[in-house]
Amino acid sequence: MKSFLTFIKSQGIFYGTPKNLSYFWNFGSLALFALIIQFLTGIFLTFWYIPDINEAFNSVEFIMREVRKGWLIRYLHANGASFFFLVVYCHVFKNLYTLSFTEERMWTWFSGLLILLAMMFTAFLGYVLPWGQMSFWAATVITSLVSVIPKIGNDLLIFIWGGYGISQPTLTRVYGLHYLMPFVILFLFGLHMIFLHNTGSNNPLGFFIKSADELSFFPYFVVKDLLGINICLFLLFFVFFNPNYVNHPDNYIPADPLKTPAHIVPEWYLLMFYGILRSVPNKLLGIIFLLSSLFLLFLLPLTIETKTTGTLFRPYYRRVFWFFVGTCLLLSWASGKSVEYPFFEICKITTFFYFFILGFLMPFIINFENRILLGNLKSRNPKYKAPRFKSKYFNLIETNNPFKRKFPAVYTPSIFKRQSIFVD
Repeated sequence: MKSFLTFIKSQGIFYGTPKNLSYFWNFGSLALFALIIQFLTGIFLTFWYIPDINEAFNSVEFIMREVRKGWLIRYLHANGASFFFLVVYCHVFKNLYTLSFTEERMWTWFSGLLILLAMMFTAFLGYVLPWGQMSFWAATVITSLVSVIPKIGNDLLIFIWGGYGISQPTLTRVYGLHYLMPFVILFLFGLHMIFLHNTGSNNPLGFFIKSADELSFFPYFVVKDLLGINICLFLLFFVFFNPNYVNHPDNYIPADPLKTPAHIVPEWYLLMFYGILRSVPNKLLGIIFLLSSLFLLFLLPLTIETKTTGTLFRPYYRRVFWFFVGTCLLLSWASGKSVEYPFFEICKITTFFYFFILGFLMPFIINFENRILLGNLKSRNPKYKAPRFKSKYFNLIETNNPFKRKFPAVYTPSIFKRQSIFVD
């Protein structure tokens, strides 16, 4: 017990955090706050939800109309999912902007992307549970994608459905997996924190700072996170005044296998990847492009190598980043429209730019700016050498830096503590 309390103090209360973190670093704590909301509201919803194809839709209506404060719990859960994805997407884009996915933070980036994938899978399962028209047909469309797998695709589809169509076994399996996945996300969150505390938080300047410029996480950044949580309680505005703003009206119609909705769309937080899927006419190629769009994010730490992560010194990369954000927003908007001109053409163009920016333009611009930054350092100090990377312990070790004589304590090597050093 004593060792556990010591661990909590060292990794939580007295954890060293850079002084210059802005409010853009609050999105991680806001994501944890949203996860807690989903946990609590989801547990209460399981008390009354009935995973039966004849009673699922009515049980949701019973929660809304008969259960005391049931409408509040259900709307908190439904809108909380959108809030969860909003802060996680902001967190991902913040890390893209600050280049927090480079080699020394590679495992933190990988674990975060795994959390995002688990969230997408959990959200899809939760979208099926109300058993409305959009729930039923979204499940039909998405699950049928596995049929493109050669030889085993059809057999795998029958196994997932539990029969030759979506029926009671399908809903039972969806309900069980939806209850299980939050615990998987919680486990991945624990791994994410371990990797983060091993390498330390990035900061707006983009280089490690000496320990004298660090503050303990409590109380300074705890108060800062609490302020961010208070501001983001605007979620309650949607819950009380416009709870169905992001919901599809067809999902208030009971599921009918004989009547297909005119336009089947997922929730807004999956529209970008849905747009990539439908921008390719061939079904198999569309799935390959969809998986490649996610795989590219995992490849970023392997294709981009830099020791200066601060975008303050990278004007070209900043422009590329905001162009990428605009591309993702435009792709999501066009994906929510009908498959017709000009929306289908916009999806194809923005899909091309998505792959072009992540696969080529970002690595090229960063390597180009690396040469400029390294050239400036060598012109000012001809004896300067770039730091080498000690990959075994994921630490940067300075070998020949003019600052070494000025800050000798910063360069004490250790494999058990995070090193706070200057890098180029």
